[in-house]
Amino acid sequence: MDIEQPQGFEVHGKESHVFKLKKALYGLKQAPRAWYSMIDTYLQGMGFTKSEVDLNLYYIVISEEPPILVLYVDDLIITGVERLIEHCKKDLAAEFEMKDIGLMHYFLGLEVWQEEGYFFVGQGKYIVDNLGRFHMGDCRPMSTPMITNWRKLHASDSELVDPTLYRQLIVSLMYLINTRPDICFAVNTMSQFMCEPRKVQWVAAKHILWYLQGIVDYGLDYRQGDGVRLAGYTDFDWAGCASDRKSTSGCCFGLVSAVMSWFSRKQQLVALSSAEVEYMATSLASCETIWLRKMLFGLFGQSLRLSVIYCDNQSCIKLTENPVFHDRSKHIEIKYHFIRDYVQKGVVKLEYISTDEQVADILTKALPWGKHVYFRDKMGVVRNIFLSKREC
Repeated sequence: MDIEQPQGFEVHGKESHVFKLKKALYGLKQAPRAWYSMIDTYLQGMGFTKSEVDLNLYYIVISEEPPILVLYVDDLIITGVERLIEHCKKDLAAEFEMKDIGLMHYFLGLEVWQEEGYFFVGQGKYIVDNLGRFHMGDCRPMSTPMITNWRKLHASDSELVDPTLYRQLIVSLMYLINTRPDICFAVNTMSQFMCEPRKVQWVAAKHILWYLQGIVDYGLDYRQGDGVRLAGYTDFDWAGCASDRKSTSGCCFGLVSAVMSWFSRKQQLVALSSAEVEYMATSLASCETIWLRKMLFGLFGQSLRLSVIYCDNQSCIKLTENPVFHDRSKHIEIKYHFIRDYVQKGVVKLEYISTDEQVADILTKALPWGKHVYFRDKMGVVRNIFLSKREC
């Protein structure tokens, strides 16, 4: 493969020449782009169509179940009808040097168990490795990832801790959110103190590992169901941040038995009322809804039914249905009226749900043990049944 001369290292008089590589591309800045360009061209030449919403997702449109290929650098996952999977693997092996590891059991730190109609994803080994890394393998398990009154702890009165070690802990926890949405809010909160972490925050961050110690074998439990209906939950914690009074938005989406997308984020603006902060939260949730709908439509070619987003604020629902601007909403930034437009189009619908059933509550605040476990189960975060069968 030929690589262009890097800026500042041109050979005068030979500007039109290129360097010929005599070693692997790894480590060079042009390597990722060159590799992606090559594999992208080849996959599309095989008949794959690149997803418009995720450029690392490819699929082939055919009458039977289409092969779906997910690309992560030089690691590939292929799913679909077995006969078509074998055909794809033969074509790829003819062009690239590759290793077929068969049915997926472990991928980038994710542990996968699967059988007919059942799919489980966890990160038990990764949790154990991190417990050992931070010398907490024998720690006492906690029932929740965060104490409910953590905001009352005065961080300014505690001493500073090693920021490098703190950041290493938070970054390792961030990767765990891929299969553990129940710690999403706690990790999001603790990641806001990475500049000058103090002992209070260090203990709170370790508390998350203490919680994981007791439920190492938990993960996301996916089961086959009838039909495809995308439903989501969105909630908020009004003025939850004591320093800037900004609110936290939480959202999760699921298809059948477990959530497939979730987030917990601090909002960019200070909200004047609970209705306003919920309105901004549902707008963010609607963006996620549209993205997921486009992805599912591209993969399966079927128009989805109306997507429902459940929220526990009646005033917010009225704001999305009422196109008239008044004193309570005229100051809200235009981008947050995105939800109103899609409600009017009939793509998204907001429905009221009791706060006691609001699953996204776990993504916006620290909850007591009973509520935390209830919402964790509702999200599909349960113990690995394959391990339970082995013990029996």
